[in-house]
Amino acid sequence: MQVVGITTQHEIYVVSKEYKFRINEILLIEDAILGNPMGEVVETFSYNRFIPMGFDKGIVDGQVLKTLEQLGYDIGADEINLSKVRLFEEATQPIQTGASVRAPEFSEVKHFLVKVQPSEGLVLGEIRSTDHLMGTLPSELKQLMKIQEQEVKRDQNGVPFIFDIKAMQQYPHIGVFGGSGSGKSFGLRVMLEEIMKQSIPTIVFDPHFEMNFSYLADGMEGKDYRNQFLSVQIGKDVGVDFSSLTTRDIERLLEAAGSLSESMVNVIQSVHKRKDSYQSFSDRISNLIDALELGKQKVEAFIYDGNGLSREQLEQYDTYQKLLNQFGSLPLPSVKGIQWRLNRLYQAGLFQHNIRAIEQGLNSGKLVVIQGSVWLLQVFSSYVIGALYMKRRSYKDAKLQNEQGTFFPPFIIVTDEAHNFAPKGYEAPAKGVLKEIAQEGRKYGVFLIFATQRPTLLDETITAQLNSKFVFRTVRGTDIQTIKEETDLTQEEGKRLPYLRSGDVFVSSAIFGRTIAIRVRLADTTSPHVLNPFDELKAINDQGDEEVLKAIEPLLPLSETALMRHIEEINKALGKSWDVARLKGELEQLAQKEKLKKVKNPFATIYDRP
Repeated sequence: MQVVGITTQHEIYVVSKEYKFRINEILLIEDAILGNPMGEVVETFSYNRFIPMGFDKGIVDGQVLKTLEQLGYDIGADEINLSKVRLFEEATQPIQTGASVRAPEFSEVKHFLVKVQPSEGLVLGEIRSTDHLMGTLPSELKQLMKIQEQEVKRDQNGVPFIFDIKAMQQYPHIGVFGGSGSGKSFGLRVMLEEIMKQSIPTIVFDPHFEMNFSYLADGMEGKDYRNQFLSVQIGKDVGVDFSSLTTRDIERLLEAAGSLSESMVNVIQSVHKRKDSYQSFSDRISNLIDALELGKQKVEAFIYDGNGLSREQLEQYDTYQKLLNQFGSLPLPSVKGIQWRLNRLYQAGLFQHNIRAIEQGLNSGKLVVIQGSVWLLQVFSSYVIGALYMKRRSYKDAKLQNEQGTFFPPFIIVTDEAHNFAPKGYEAPAKGVLKEIAQEGRKYGVFLIFATQRPTLLDETITAQLNSKFVFRTVRGTDIQTIKEETDLTQEEGKRLPYLRSGDVFVSSAIFGRTIAIRVRLADTTSPHVLNPFDELKAINDQGDEEVLKAIEPLLPLSETALMRHIEEINKALGKSWDVARLKGELEQLAQKEKLKKVKNPFATIYDRP
């Protein structure tokens, strides 16, 4: 392998007759003056005389051709393999043309590829095109994972990609971007498994109910994450302690249940009192609605007349009068709007629990998965993130001032569909606190991992703070443009984004100082949604068929004229309420599937065992 053509301080062309270059592989240029610099193959080209195409396109130009001829290559006869190589570090002067090039040993490129030992980082996958380094790879970096390619599982055959989680103190926050089917959710699962191995407190907002780590993948026996994570559902296991909410908190929560007008905001600010419980605030709103519907004159008339009213009724009208004196100017439709939003959140179970289980999980070093619908997660996240962030911040601030504070651990916040939590262009309940964490969380040990299919829709302030970005296959032009603006992906890598295989990812990280192409390892666990929906449908249908066959088995052979006589017995066995027409339809389907034999005679149709 030799350097050919015009060289620069950061790019060269390398040629070989026998060796076929691979994208992303590392090459060492033997230029002693420059200290044997190294680079990565970013584009490849192969020419064969049997293919009638000229050198008018691609990476080859006239100067490269001229150099090839001077080096003794027969352009018309030889197979020529060319690659464009981008240097890792800009050279002080152009590389010498004609310099020899070779594949390096691991010790020569270790500082480019491995920043931390496996026990201290996240082992996320295998660096692409590093299989030629396996012979010189130390034993502690071998056999760390399984890789799946083309539906075939294999052992690790390259340098492991180990993400230095401790470096997030200097380069905080991670973005995980990729379209549907790109492997984004799978990659996020692998990342969370590695975080659990490090016992780092983490909260995950899971709108798809898929982040369950109880089910091991095939061939992953011996691993157990069940004691390292905690799964909770909003309204069932956790909720909001209403009495701890400020007036501004209530505004944010109710706004997530439905947009608020200025008049509604005024209602909340007027009616809410500090330390209100849900019941006291809800009763005040309900009584105010009743009072406004009656009107001040009717309420006063009932009080002054008082004939026929019980003591409880008089006390109720007295309450109405006090509310009208305080809030009588508030518009009835706005008060009813607040009541509707409050009831919606209450019906979802938001105010029936607290976040103590989440706090205990984080203090135990667990990964806490919070599940719920997207809108409910948006509401709840604004409260729980703000509360936990303030606990951590209060502890750190107290420590800096040499005061005694209650310890609360550093933690990571993980969201899938992140553009729903911090959208660009409009407000969302949790957006404010997430932006604050993106900008200042590093000082307090609070970090973000944001996963989304649409990075263009994510708030730009947050996107700019994501110092490490994992970019899976992305097809939309606007998203690719956003990714190119926010990372150091080259033009060639940008062109490859729509064609990446599921599970292949570009990692653009300030920790490494360059973009690295990796293959995500096989996850130890599997999602509960892993079953193909069409296989699921077939399994349910087969199960239904077996139930029907079992119910009619004692009655076979069964004539269609006898269906009316046996319909009640069959329905009892099945737990159904079918009529004769429905039962006959089921028998016809079983006959079509050849699970029953259908015999016609001059008198009737008979269904029997096949």
